[in-house]
Amino acid sequence: MNNTAVRYHSFGKPNEVLVLDELPLPTIGGREVLIKLLASPINPSDIGSILGKYGTLKNLPAVAGLEGIGEIVEVGSGVKNFKPGQRVRIPEEVGVWQDLCIANADSLRALPDNLPVETASMAAINPQTAICLLEEFADLNPGDWIIQNGANSNLGIAVIQYARKLGVRTVNVVRRESLKEPLVGLGADVVVTEEEPYVKKINELTGGSGIRLALNSIGGQSALNLLNCLKNKGIHVTYGAMTFDPIRFPTRQLIFQQVQIRGFWLHAWKSGQPENAARALDEKVYSLISDGTFRFPVEKKYPLSQFKQALEHHFQPRLGKILLVP
Repeated sequence: MNNTAVRYHSFGKPNEVLVLDELPLPTIGGREVLIKLLASPINPSDIGSILGKYGTLKNLPAVAGLEGIGEIVEVGSGVKNFKPGQRVRIPEEVGVWQDLCIANADSLRALPDNLPVETASMAAINPQTAICLLEEFADLNPGDWIIQNGANSNLGIAVIQYARKLGVRTVNVVRRESLKEPLVGLGADVVVTEEEPYVKKINELTGGSGIRLALNSIGGQSALNLLNCLKNKGIHVTYGAMTFDPIRFPTRQLIFQQVQIRGFWLHAWKSGQPENAARALDEKVYSLISDGTFRFPVEKKYPLSQFKQALEHHFQPRLGKILLVP
């Protein structure tokens, strides 16, 4: 049996290094399962991995894709805790962007049956990061304000939705005026564009409360603007760098306002937690999907064979994820 996979044999720009390979599929072992892909979102972390600029890199050649879910189609003779038809998260080390993959059953957990496939495929990174960003850095109370850039990303939407669940209010910075109404519909309190003088109006926007926590995924001037919105002892957390522009060192805020500048990477956070904490975070996200707290728009779905068109669409202005499907 052959398997179609999107792979890269060297690091570089995705449109230059990704190829569609036909691979022989080995026979599954006694403790292994065969999984067919159901859906996988294209994330910034996927792009960073292919570029060779992510926190952990795969041995080459590698199957692209770090997040997605699949359905078990066959189990090895020694597998007793899984059966065909069950849905599981595909391990990132296996590589997600392929029609079929083989994984060790001991590394898998079954997904709840009631989760929509599209939303479940996006449950492992962005909503988990959003929860950690809102719970790990500041003791936020109902009525407190936070600010974030890149608010129309799936992670930004997850922050909006979980903040609303906590009673925390959000100022959301985007690049296009057309995004304001959709984000308000998804739960945002205030939406401004990068071009607006929102830093000077932050007290007005928050009713004089000020900003306790700033979440940066862009870098450069956008990140500095968030820093300038923080009140005394506010916390600025960077979890992404979409522009790859450096962040200016804010001497005045550090000295006189005692702001903190932190960083966050979900992989590192999980590495420092006991296994039961990571499992509890999984269960929390599944529960928040089930009760409707997390709902993520999908822009379009592409089959793996059209990965080049999918990537081109990923880099265009949009609201919602691009998904790869069988």
